[in-house]
Amino acid sequence: MVAAMVLVLTGCSSNSSSETKTKGTLTIGLEGTYAPYSYRENGKLTGFEVDFAKALAKKMNLKAKFVPTKWDSLIAGLNSKTFDVVINNVGENASRKKHYIFAEPYVQSKSVLVTKANDTSIQSVDDLKGVKVAEGTGTDNYNKAKKFDAKIVPSSDFATTMSMIKQGRVQATINLREAFLTWEKDNKNSGLKYTEIPTSKLPNTKIAPLLNKDSTKLRDKMVKAEKQLRKDGTLKRLAIKYFGQDISK
Repeated sequence: MVAAMVLVLTGCSSNSSSETKTKGTLTIGLEGTYAPYSYRENGKLTGFEVDFAKALAKKMNLKAKFVPTKWDSLIAGLNSKTFDVVINNVGENASRKKHYIFAEPYVQSKSVLVTKANDTSIQSVDDLKGVKVAEGTGTDNYNKAKKFDAKIVPSSDFATTMSMIKQGRVQATINLREAFLTWEKDNKNSGLKYTEIPTSKLPNTKIAPLLNKDSTKLRDKMVKAEKQLRKDGTLKRLAIKYFGQDISK
C-alpha cells in the first residue's frame, strides 16, 4: 500500500510540474513566411523571432523546437496543445486576452498603408472604404482594415499580398512598416510605396508571445526570461540586426 501510494504521489507530482508539451523543450508555433520576423533562407528557418525564441528558450533552460504552421491553424494549435507558445508577430488585443494569455511584449510595431507608388486615390486609411485590400484572414491587419470598411481579399502571406497590389488585384494593404522595409530590400524599384498611419488612427501594436490560458507558470518564467534578454541587450541587438533600429521599445 505504501509503495502504491508513493507511485500515485510521484505520478501526480510529475504531471503537475509538467509545464511544456515535451520535457526540456519549448515547442514554438510560427509561420516562417513573414520576413524579417521568421522566414527561410536557403531552406533554413531564420529571422528575428526565430533568434528571439532561441534566446528565450535558452534563458529558460529549454531547447527550442519550431513547428511551422499556417496562420489559420496557428492559434488553434494552442488549444490542441500542438505547441507551448506562438511567437509569430501576434498583437495584443481584447479578444485574444479573453481566451489566451500573453507574456511580455518584445516589439512595438507601427502600421503602414502600402499602395502602388503612382496611386493618388488613397492618401490615408480614411480612403479605404469599399476599396479592395489584401489581408491574412483573422490577422490584426485584417481587423484593422475592417475597421475602415475596406473590402478585404484574403492573402496567404506577405509576398503574395505585395504581388496582388502590383498586379492590380487589390489596391492596398495595411501591414507593418518593418515587414515592408525588409521586403523592399530584395525588391528594389517595386513600384510600391508605404505611408505611415498616425497612432491617432491606429495605435502601435504590442507584439508578445501567446500562450494557452492554463500555462500561467510557463508564462511567468517566460516573462522573467524576456526581462533578462532586455536587460542584457540581446533584444536590442536582435532588433537592430534585422530591422536596423530598436523596435522593442
